[in-house]
Amino acid sequence: MQADPTVRTARTTLTRPVAGDLDELATLHADARVWEHLPSGRHTGPEATARLLLAVQRSWESAGLGSWVVRDAGSGELLGLGGCDLRVAGGLRWWNLGYRLHRAVWGRGLAQEVITEARAEAGRRAPDLAVVAFLLEHNEGSRRAAERAGLRLVGRGPDRGNPDPQAVRLVFADREVDEDLLSAVLGA
Repeated sequence: MQADPTVRTARTTLTRPVAGDLDELATLHADARVWEHLPSGRHTGPEATARLLLAVQRSWESAGLGSWVVRDAGSGELLGLGGCDLRVAGGLRWWNLGYRLHRAVWGRGLAQEVITEARAEAGRRAPDLAVVAFLLEHNEGSRRAAERAGLRLVGRGPDRGNPDPQAVRLVFADREVDEDLLSAVLGA
């Protein structure tokens, strides 16, 4: 099952990533400004972005949906990467909602456009799966984006693998989730 290849929002064009997007996505993910809330997440080489792109493509292949390349509808300029990727852990499945946009476009409501389309597509593809966003507690912008999208805080826990041992992840979802799914999300 494949999603339409292109989705248009008021200001963006959302497309399924292809290999030709790698260089622009690597530039985005190498920019320290987009990782201000998690500096250790910054991609230090194109190999890290290639792995991310492969994971996104696997979601598209297995679930018919994954993150989109987000471009300005007028200029075609890359604005970011965002959408819902299928995640599987411990036999449980959920839609992982993510949005990483160039720092210059933060605060303009573009994440909301991506989130709206991603939730709609996820609901069409597998409405039985929760849409989940997990983010660092101190990332107020991502928290506001999740809340504006109608997601509710359903859990919190340590951010495993974060060099800051005090870092806390918040889990937002479009529905109540059981403890097994919450553990899977926090462990992913």
